[in-house]
Amino acid sequence: MGAVVQDQEGKSFFRSILGSMEAVYLSRNPTAKAILELVGSVNNDQICYDHLAFRTFGVNGHGIDSLARFFLDFGYTQREELKFPAKKLKALWYSPPDVPHLDSGSCVNGPLPRIFISELLVDQMSPKTQEIVRKYTEISGTGNKHAALASALGSLTWEKPKHSEFEELARESEYAAWTLVNGYAVNHVTISAHRLKSHLRDIKSLDRFIEDNGFKLNSEGGVLKVSPDGLLLQSSTVADTISFQFSDNITDSVPCSYIEFAERLLLPQYKNLPENEVKEFHRRDGFEVGNADKIFESTSKDQLSRIVA
Repeated sequence: MGAVVQDQEGKSFFRSILGSMEAVYLSRNPTAKAILELVGSVNNDQICYDHLAFRTFGVNGHGIDSLARFFLDFGYTQREELKFPAKKLKALWYSPPDVPHLDSGSCVNGPLPRIFISELLVDQMSPKTQEIVRKYTEISGTGNKHAALASALGSLTWEKPKHSEFEELARESEYAAWTLVNGYAVNHVTISAHRLKSHLRDIKSLDRFIEDNGFKLNSEGGVLKVSPDGLLLQSSTVADTISFQFSDNITDSVPCSYIEFAERLLLPQYKNLPENEVKEFHRRDGFEVGNADKIFESTSKDQLSRIVA
């Protein structure tokens, strides 16, 4: 009996941490908060997250593994690696354990989401970028051991950088600049379109609904990103910006986070299943490099400039 109670308490603790990560994300990203409320208001729908995504620096122990440990400890399973040579990134995704959730649960209290963690391949960057990234990850020291805590608190594990250092990184890698000022904060949450009950369960209808309500969608490679097999459909908003005070007392707007939408279609062998029998495992799983590469652009300067266009 004691083991069962401890197990339940562990799951409760895990969801509390996810809830804190989500709270930080929502407090900094009014677009995401507004869209979640808007989509949820249609037929009083419950929102399920397809995945949560994080960015990291692949150096000094601050890469994917620093955050993955937390999810692995709570039953997640490592899945495929994805590579993005042009952006000098790699990523791993993790599938959630099959644990009970409240039928009335929404967002982090619903079905556990997949986790997508990427890292900058720092060794492949220019000497100047490497110098800046190594400086701050070294300042962090053992902060990498507390990545999940940093994400839940919305705190950097290193000191605030200089504005000139942020600008230097941004010239070579928008991803590097974003990670320098956002750290382990949630980069985006993803609404699982096909789990909605309303007409918005079709991602094209969802995209139209989002745009009709005045929100900008990432147009890189077209608004709708489709995997080669046609079974994974994704789109995302353009990131919000947040006012950030750098260590040299310069205050500037920096990119924050965004919200994504995903529809996973039925695998061919299950296409004739009655709708009331369809489970998540009957649908296309995993991620696609081509889609993700374009979704990364949601925090880019080119996409952010469209907000004021």
